[in-house]
Amino acid sequence: MRRYGEAVIEGQRYEDRPGAYACIGDGAGNLLLAATTVRGEEFLLPGGGIDEGEAPLQALHREVMEETGWRVGDVRRLGAFQRYVYMPEYDKWARKVCHIYLCRGITKLAEPTEPDHTPLWVPGDLAVEHLSITGDRAFVAGLVASGIAF
Repeated sequence: MRRYGEAVIEGQRYEDRPGAYACIGDGAGNLLLAATTVRGEEFLLPGGGIDEGEAPLQALHREVMEETGWRVGDVRRLGAFQRYVYMPEYDKWARKVCHIYLCRGITKLAEPTEPDHTPLWVPGDLAVEHLSITGDRAFVAGLVASGIAF
């Protein structure tokens, strides 16, 4: 599996943390990003960790709703990547396995409930430039290059 981001620290113990993340299109070439105030994570694909006992698609729908307030449909798995990071909110080092899905934005149901997250529609080619996580950028760049309609 392809790795993006920080190098693995020799001797550091990492806990596996699977997650589900969404490339959400509006049908007009725009992607829905989650804008945050977190340094180094200003623009993200909506998504996050898969909780114990939760299926990946359940986590995807929950995380997208928490971070954007949107309901998504037409979900298709694109692939996965891994990254090794320190997660200060959990005080642990993690090997994040990020499962990426292509979705269609169906409707906005509510405001985000996740603190410091704001939904932002961005043209696909600009999303590539703004995404903070290199793995997110790589997946979106691949979609843009392949001509897949958002």
